Amino acid sequence: MSDKGQFEQGYQVPVQHQDVPGLQSKLNPAPQVDHLPTPDGGSQLYKAAGKLEGKKALITGGDSGIGRSIAVLYAMEGADSYIVYLPEEETDAQETKKLVEQKGRKCWTQAIDIRTKENCKKIVEDALKAMGSIDILVNNAAYQMMVEDIKDLSEDQWHRTFDTNIHPIFYLSKYTLPHMKPGSTIINNASINAYIGRPDLLDYTTTKGAIVSFTRGLANQYVSKGVRVNAVAPGPVWTPLIPSTMTDEAIKQFTAPIGRPSQPSEIATCFVFLAAPDSSSITGQVIHANGGGFTTS
Repeated sequence: MSDKGQFEQGYQVPVQHQDVPGLQSKLNPAPQVDHLPTPDGGSQLYKAAGKLEGKKALITGGDSGIGRSIAVLYAMEGADSYIVYLPEEETDAQETKKLVEQKGRKCWTQAIDIRTKENCKKIVEDALKAMGSIDILVNNAAYQMMVEDIKDLSEDQWHRTFDTNIHPIFYLSKYTLPHMKPGSTIINNASINAYIGRPDLLDYTTTKGAIVSFTRGLANQYVSKGVRVNAVAPGPVWTPLIPSTMTDEAIKQFTAPIGRPSQPSEIATCFVFLAAPDSSSITGQVIHANGGGFTTS
């Protein structure tokens, strides 16, 4: 393993593999959760400013990766979180809960499959019962699996990707919005792949494009009601999704123009910004946190 820091230009993660779903507890090295880069390639603790004091956030895929970092940075900014995840990810989820509580905030956990409307409705009902309100909805959970050619892309995988990546965003938004007040926000996790058209992730790329369009349409529906809807489009980020879904060759090429993959903490700062009053005039937009990757929007 390289001696270089994870924020240093030229850093590459070592090739490794996990079964689906990947676990952050098995990643080597561990992704950065609450530290951000310094000019010398090192890192420093995220500096909070109370931007989300008293807010309540519902986060899908909150057990690991970007979702975990969002929950932790939200806690540092004063927000409680309700995280949902797959039962296989319980160990990671409990670690997220521990990290949030160490920052002085509450974290509720729910192991549940988000791929049905019944479960999505239950998630919203249970989150409201636990927290009393939902001020921020973060649609972060996603599934991908590399397939080189459409001829080899099974119908089952196509449906699984849509059932995980886009349908729950519709259900969770639909069931949460009636309980949201002016000033509330929905933030969806899109991807650079929606803009570059990555060929070996056709189904994943398609769902991420749908997320961008859904974000824009819903934002236009609710702008007059004071609820903002935005998205973040990450580029390469070091999360459990990578070793559990990508080939050796893809992992070897896993970098961005800045000279390294991004860390979850660097993406989570965008979710803080979009949830906070700082972005009060921003809705229907996509933040491209991709390490310098080319996009056309």
